[in-house]
Amino acid sequence: MESDKERLNLKREVGIIGAVSFIAGTMMGSGIFISPQYVLSTIGSPGASLIIWACCGLIAMLGGLCYAELGTVIPESGGEYVYILRTAGKVVAFMFVFSFIIVMRPASATGIALSFAEYAVAPFYNSCTPPQLVVKTVAAAAIVVLAIVNCLSVRLATSIQVVSMVVKLLALAVIILGGVVMLIQGHNEDSDYSFEGTHAGVSSIGIAFYQGLWSYDGWNTLNYLTEELKHPEVNLPRAVVIAISLVTGLYVLVNVSYLTVMTPKELVSSSAVAVTWGNKVLGSWGWIMSVAAALSAFGSLNGTFFSGGRVCFVAAREGHMPDILAMAHIHRLTPSPALIFTTVVSLVVLIPGDFQSIVNFFSFTAWFFYAITLSGLLYLKIKKPELPRPYRVPIILPILVLIAAVFLVLAPIIDDPQIEYLYVTLFILSGAIVYIPFIHYKLCPGLLTKLTVFLQLFLEVAPAEKNL
Repeated sequence: MESDKERLNLKREVGIIGAVSFIAGTMMGSGIFISPQYVLSTIGSPGASLIIWACCGLIAMLGGLCYAELGTVIPESGGEYVYILRTAGKVVAFMFVFSFIIVMRPASATGIALSFAEYAVAPFYNSCTPPQLVVKTVAAAAIVVLAIVNCLSVRLATSIQVVSMVVKLLALAVIILGGVVMLIQGHNEDSDYSFEGTHAGVSSIGIAFYQGLWSYDGWNTLNYLTEELKHPEVNLPRAVVIAISLVTGLYVLVNVSYLTVMTPKELVSSSAVAVTWGNKVLGSWGWIMSVAAALSAFGSLNGTFFSGGRVCFVAAREGHMPDILAMAHIHRLTPSPALIFTTVVSLVVLIPGDFQSIVNFFSFTAWFFYAITLSGLLYLKIKKPELPRPYRVPIILPILVLIAAVFLVLAPIIDDPQIEYLYVTLFILSGAIVYIPFIHYKLCPGLLTKLTVFLQLFLEVAPAEKNL
């Protein structure tokens, strides 16, 4: 296992260019190709939707800067899990990792897979909405294929990520330039950037932010691999500012292009907005946008699987997850147990779910834990001022993002309560109930040991050490 350990030991090899690519590549996924119609339909007017997109970028930027300080005060990989563990304690950290592995990660993968499927089948259903059975079958196939790819080869998974990054940048550039050309040629008679019809309700604003922030998900990606980043005290905040500024600018311009080419009614009624845009601007070549959007979503789904094992690994190392999730294949050096587990849960979530509800419940859970993490940063600033801080933000920033997080968690519940949010909240809290017998008192250790040994032999995996 020496070679396995050497492969999995974390080394500081990610520079500023790699860091920017990692954040931007993860953020620019399926969301910008499928969320605009949901943001617009929820908030009610084109002008308000553009403000939502810009504000989402601002929230992501402020959150990323706050996380940059956390990443230098607590220089460990694992993101929210490690920060909550060091500030709020083991029980709350377990509640996070329990929700992350059972809800957040599978919901993220399922939402991206559904958007991939929408674009993959769109060219075959030009005049009608594709059947849900077809969409979910294609989504399931994508999840299984990428799980297999990530289990078999790190190099192949990395190649897919690089190719998809190039494709998504080209696709966004084509959409922006197409909108500019249409404006220059005077084809903007249908353009509408007004605020007429804006839904100013608390719930509408909250849900619109959920849909918009889904497209910005990944702003905290670099905190999952802090131990692999060169000079994190410098490169972490720099990468956050560069990547999120780039993505925000692209997203706003893409939405302007959508609204330049399509009427708000056309945008809202479209099941695949980039395809509708492509058909109107590129004519017979409109299918190119469908392919580009599908490849972009495919790459984002690949990235979800590629990074999915990190939190499992760290949690298992801390004793908060079964040991099998911290193991890697002895020959292929991939975290196959964690990937297989995530795949199975994702397929289960896919059966009843639809894109909009998955995004809402994912965002609700994610911002619940972002609020806890930011509270931890405030705690460290007030109670532990002596800790080394190579990078620091003014205390007003975490306070502002915390207020935004609390609003995003409470707004949909207060203004338009739904029983599903209660179920999600009860599930999050159930993590504490699971923790007491199985983690604190280590119930059924013999059975778990036998299962671990069986899975080790069956999957050909073994423990992998991680050096700091």
